[in-house]
Amino acid sequence: MKGFPPPPEIGQVTVAETNGDLTTVGSAYVQDSLQVLCSGYPQVTVLPENSRNSVPRESAKSAFLPHDETVWKRALNAWYEHGFTGSFEELVNSKDEVPSIIASTSTSCLTLLRWATSLNGSLFPHLSLSNEDLITKFTTISDWSHSPIRAFAWHPHVTKFAYALHDDSIKVHSMGNTLVPVLKHKLQKYVADISWQPLSASVLAVACQTCVLIWHIDPTSLAARPSASCVQVLNQSGHSPVSSLSWHPDASILLSASPTDTAIMAWKVAMETGVTLRRAGGGGVSFLKFSPEGSKVLAATPMSMFRVWDGVTWNCEVWSKLSGRCNSACWSPDDQILLFTMENDPIIYSITFGRSHMDVAGTKETSKSNMAVPIADLSEIEITTESGIIVKIGGCIQDMEWDKTGKRLAVLFQEGCNHHVALFKTSIYPVIDLIPCGLIQGKENERAHHITFQPSYTDGALLTVVWSSGRVGYIPLQFATHQDNLKHPSDIGHSGINLYTDM
Repeated sequence: MKGFPPPPEIGQVTVAETNGDLTTVGSAYVQDSLQVLCSGYPQVTVLPENSRNSVPRESAKSAFLPHDETVWKRALNAWYEHGFTGSFEELVNSKDEVPSIIASTSTSCLTLLRWATSLNGSLFPHLSLSNEDLITKFTTISDWSHSPIRAFAWHPHVTKFAYALHDDSIKVHSMGNTLVPVLKHKLQKYVADISWQPLSASVLAVACQTCVLIWHIDPTSLAARPSASCVQVLNQSGHSPVSSLSWHPDASILLSASPTDTAIMAWKVAMETGVTLRRAGGGGVSFLKFSPEGSKVLAATPMSMFRVWDGVTWNCEVWSKLSGRCNSACWSPDDQILLFTMENDPIIYSITFGRSHMDVAGTKETSKSNMAVPIADLSEIEITTESGIIVKIGGCIQDMEWDKTGKRLAVLFQEGCNHHVALFKTSIYPVIDLIPCGLIQGKENERAHHITFQPSYTDGALLTVVWSSGRVGYIPLQFATHQDNLKHPSDIGHSGINLYTDM
């Protein structure tokens, strides 16, 4: 964290960046600033008590089911739909309604079933966790189990976003539209991720406990509560809970992952069919991320290894010998650089893949690297503000987001260190370079739970921060957006530590 300027004073809130300088205002003036800087954008604050209200979940058949179902009836229904895994999951999640011996036995049986589907020769501690604990451990949302907003996703092409609440309902906000559709479904439980389909105005994928739901939300509809007839259900036995989703940029494939299943599901959504991409080892797949152009897919696992899949041949490379599991990652806009971090490690690492360049004889060559290079150490340090107050900044990393221009990188720290979001200026040619820009601060006592960039923003980049108060904050980052950062290929040759092991 050395090289960062002091954070804002207490009571100051970061509202924008202009050519490398962060602007702050007093808390009382944040709303006025947003009206000027982000005119027309939905102003959202989810009160914690509102996000926790229990709501009924519906499906086409729910109207015909009794409202006083016993836990045994629910377990039987789960067995019909999802087999023994679903039945035991229902008993574990309803442990307060069953005798302790039944709850304990169900937990043990569920652990054994998950171990069997992991195709691994040894037990993994995470397989004994409940669904809620699994998602809390592997999600990129900080403090997921208590966060008012549990998932957030911008639409890739228009100013529209969706977010999941603590009660598993989903709300959709659009610029210039006061109608806020609310999405609810009986199967919409333990929502861990949501993702809009590219090249579509209305399709939203939702990662749930036992399935992936595909909502079709007509943008011209006046319905505030779309019905269950607007939903497709994609499920696969043993593929639960679903914790991560990623669309191919051309919308041809939707990938889903579960930390208890070593298989990635590749869904053809229109046909409601899926193909498994399975490799032994790792104990599951904790999260997925397609590269911006779709040529590669990062697949992290709950163990100290991750894979990078080729998006055409669907072969994969394996990186292991890590100090811990890969818990966050992001791709450069040209698909050639992967930044990643590991649990309980404050260092950002970089891997550079093949890049074409012209040698001195005019011959096209390809540079390949299998080296993971540490490029930034964000260890916690103490820093003194201008008023003389000593504050701690930095620490282990929860998530990273790289904007589409490749010029800004935002870093979210893990719970306890997340009062600030670190912002870097970045360059990827001729070598990857991170330059500290500043520390983004919310209102007093707010902690950052989630970060993302709006894909369709054109005047620089728009960083969105979901704060612990339930406030969705927008921070426009204005800078020159010429394309030299993306279109000047150059060979990269630097030394690093070799974490690559096999194919």
